[in-house]
Amino acid sequence: MRAGSLLLPVVVALPFAALSAAAQPPGKPLTVEAIYAHGPLIGNLPDQIAWSPDGKHLTYLDGGQLMDVDPATGKAHVLVSAAKMAPLGESGMSELDRDRRERYNMASYLWAPDSAHLLFDSNGRLWLYDLRTGTGVQIGFTGLSSGDDPKFSPDGSSVSFIRDHGLTVIRLRDTGMPTQTLAPAPGPSAANGQSLLNGEVDWVYEEELDVRSNYFWSPDSKNIAYLQMNETQVPQYPLTDWIPNHAQVDWQRYPQPADPNPDVHLGVVAAHGGKTVWIKIPLQGGDDYVPRFGWVDRKTLWIETLSRDHRRRALYFAGADDGDARQMLEIADDKFLDEDYDVAVGDGAIVLTSWSDGHNHLYLYSYDKEKPLAAGAKLERQLTRGDFEVGDVYNVDTARKIVDYASNESNPLEQQIWQVSFAGDRRLLSGGAGFHEAAFSPDGGAFADKFSALVTPPAMRICQAPDPPSSTGACRVFWQTHALDSYRLRVPEQLQVKAHDGTTLYATLLLPAGVENPAAVPLIVNPYGGPHEQRVAGKWERDLLFDQLLAQHGFAVLHADNRGMGSRGRAFAQAAYRDFGPVQLEDQLTVVDAALAKYPQLDPRRLGWWGWSWGGAFTLYALTHSDRFRAGVAVAPVTDWRDYDSIYTERYLGLPTEDPDGYRNFSVVNSAANLKGRLLLVHGTGDDNVHIENTVQFVQKLIEAGIPYDLQIYPRKTHSLSGPGVRTHLYNRILAQFEQYLKPEPSDTGSNPARP
Repeated sequence: MRAGSLLLPVVVALPFAALSAAAQPPGKPLTVEAIYAHGPLIGNLPDQIAWSPDGKHLTYLDGGQLMDVDPATGKAHVLVSAAKMAPLGESGMSELDRDRRERYNMASYLWAPDSAHLLFDSNGRLWLYDLRTGTGVQIGFTGLSSGDDPKFSPDGSSVSFIRDHGLTVIRLRDTGMPTQTLAPAPGPSAANGQSLLNGEVDWVYEEELDVRSNYFWSPDSKNIAYLQMNETQVPQYPLTDWIPNHAQVDWQRYPQPADPNPDVHLGVVAAHGGKTVWIKIPLQGGDDYVPRFGWVDRKTLWIETLSRDHRRRALYFAGADDGDARQMLEIADDKFLDEDYDVAVGDGAIVLTSWSDGHNHLYLYSYDKEKPLAAGAKLERQLTRGDFEVGDVYNVDTARKIVDYASNESNPLEQQIWQVSFAGDRRLLSGGAGFHEAAFSPDGGAFADKFSALVTPPAMRICQAPDPPSSTGACRVFWQTHALDSYRLRVPEQLQVKAHDGTTLYATLLLPAGVENPAAVPLIVNPYGGPHEQRVAGKWERDLLFDQLLAQHGFAVLHADNRGMGSRGRAFAQAAYRDFGPVQLEDQLTVVDAALAKYPQLDPRRLGWWGWSWGGAFTLYALTHSDRFRAGVAVAPVTDWRDYDSIYTERYLGLPTEDPDGYRNFSVVNSAANLKGRLLLVHGTGDDNVHIENTVQFVQKLIEAGIPYDLQIYPRKTHSLSGPGVRTHLYNRILAQFEQYLKPEPSDTGSNPARP
């Protein structure tokens, strides 16, 4: 049943720890400039948190200096000053490179195995910093401003990185003077004119499979396993920079649905160079993916493969000397598998997550650690079970036989840190309501806990894991902010609404203060709507401050997570299978109707909608499939699913030849002529994720239909539209859109003008 039926959904209050709808006294008013123009209003959250290998230091970047937290006391002090960090800064980095580093959490420093040295990656220049002397020496230049992926060998004798799309190893002598050898040699299919990446991660693997590295050292530091990607057949897209007098083009390898994906091969090469041993796993060229791989032991590799249709996930073991492989286990689904591809292998144990029983849970397998290739893996037990989701797996300790992980077991809108033994005994490690994220020390005895709530900014504390298990671990806060205290943020209402099939939908509604008159408040709907994400959760997001600003301007803001999104189990997520619009819009309109029924101060004739990325596409779908919205803002929207990348799109929609009706019906370029309400389109010309061709193609359809529109482009900007100046301009533009088209009272006829 579609929204608009005379049956109104039931709204109930959601018990949500530490939240209250009680009115608060007015505080300091927010402005777009205060939120975006001068960096985060809450200050700089500790960035790039890392533990030293010996577990004695917890470090993070803060305002250009490297801080060190004592795990025993929780006291922080400066480890490397801003003055000493200045020569190691990331000067000269391009907008695209800076965006990639932020988007994919690329580290600008890492600890050496001896816990006495640090390696700083400064815009392609590698500096080895000696903590004992306080001095640094440049040891190499990657030739790349990002994606160089430096690593220490396990014994600390070498540093490796990617240069010129291949692997380089630097030998560190006692004198500190480096020698270099290049590895590996070109692969078996290499030839002139081909585009080969040896150990480097391409765009689509990085974006859609969360691959952060394509090479790994063997435990004995003698060999390196790497993935070779042949992109020769992958189509190219022109990322054009129109700012110079002579426009410049950066050609991006970008496979769209049904296009050739990178052809991949896995090889092993000696750290001093030489011939590569190619692993014999049954890959179908670009039709199979290799999301993860690593070392079982110094002689054996593990390799995870994923079928192009995302229905089959397999794990192989292979000999490093001869490349012979055998399948150890397989997981399958008749629609698509969950997106978590992480695997932990070692000491006879394999730990991974799967939603085979309907929810994402931990599974323990075993293998013969003396003869890893002798037989397939054996399922020992399902470690977690129940109506909840396991999130990130932080630490697998095969010696202690424990797994540390995140889960929403205690509350579907929160996240806590848990530990489970290989025997299946669970215990809660974190404490306090809200959303917790962890970084564990190498020995698992302590962890950094980043925690926040819906209107409570993040704080950081260092915690000792409880030992014995029945005790309570001690936690000490080492970073927090009170910068928002004077603003007295309003707490949104928490809602539960039943979808038409009975599924519970969670939502939040932020109302302006002190407005009780009927139909006095315009309502802005701001969903994401797309797969995998969870946006209605008890955690801090910077853009929640923009909600507060909108409320101060007299708007109500509604967020709802519809079917097809994440963190709610397999059935909830797989509602998006071959459905990129109808089920999502049905749920959003159901929640809108519920909110309008419960809160008479909301005006059903003054509804707005805005979103970003999938949410931008969702905005266009809503405004072309409903006549209820007077204004909308679509930021970086996908307008034709044939324009988006192969891995993401095919996971949910299959190949265009398999479901041509779905590709046509879910792509809003084909419904543009039905647009209702006043639309603002926003896009960055340098967007390497959702290309600006999407907006251009939609604009063309609007022109053909004679429909007016507003367009805001940002030269050189990528998908995130980052930078204080751009963010300030963008959010002022969004605010102005809704002020102009939602604030005027509707006409006496109660109509919803489609084209003001």
